Amino acid sequence: MQMLTHDQIWTALDRLAERSGLSPSGLAKKSGLDPTTFNKSKRITNDGRERWPSTESVAKALAATNTAIDTFVQLITDRPRVVQSVPLLGLAQAGAGGFFDDGGFPAGKGWDEIGLPSINDEHAYALEISGESMKPAYRDGDIIVVSPGTAIRRGDRVVVKTTSGEVMVKELKRRTTKIVELASLNPSHPDRTLAPADVEWIARIVWASQ
Repeated sequence: MQMLTHDQIWTALDRLAERSGLSPSGLAKKSGLDPTTFNKSKRITNDGRERWPSTESVAKALAATNTAIDTFVQLITDRPRVVQSVPLLGLAQAGAGGFFDDGGFPAGKGWDEIGLPSINDEHAYALEISGESMKPAYRDGDIIVVSPGTAIRRGDRVVVKTTSGEVMVKELKRRTTKIVELASLNPSHPDRTLAPADVEWIARIVWASQ
């Protein structure tokens, strides 16, 4: 009979975080634990021995992600999928200066990283939703992946940054040389109409954790 290894359990927790669209620290926070609980540094004791995650922390992570124990066992034995590491930023931070270049590509410091299913865009980045203003499409803690190099069509969900520094997530209704019409994802929030000169950049959302 083959014994479980420390690495298998920690890898399963990493995969649990990934399938929920979270970083290991994000999974810990969602589980009501200290954000560093699942960090790489916590996997080795001060004297260099491998450390097991506590049963309580695993149980809380499964409850927080609504994951059955047999699914977690599957994550222990599954072969890893192709994962792409992409820059991660909180949506609430995205309006601040220094995180994007003029074309809407991630730049500068202050980004975290998250492993996600391969997006096939080296410039893709992830934003973590905060608040409930985009329900029912996106909820607090959801991760969206944005691909600034992907062509945008009517009906696509997009991230828009205005020249005044506002960053919003909307659906593209219409885009002409004179107008950009954006539909709100939450019915209780108004749609927006902007002049193209007021839009610094617009990029398509290609994936979301749900």
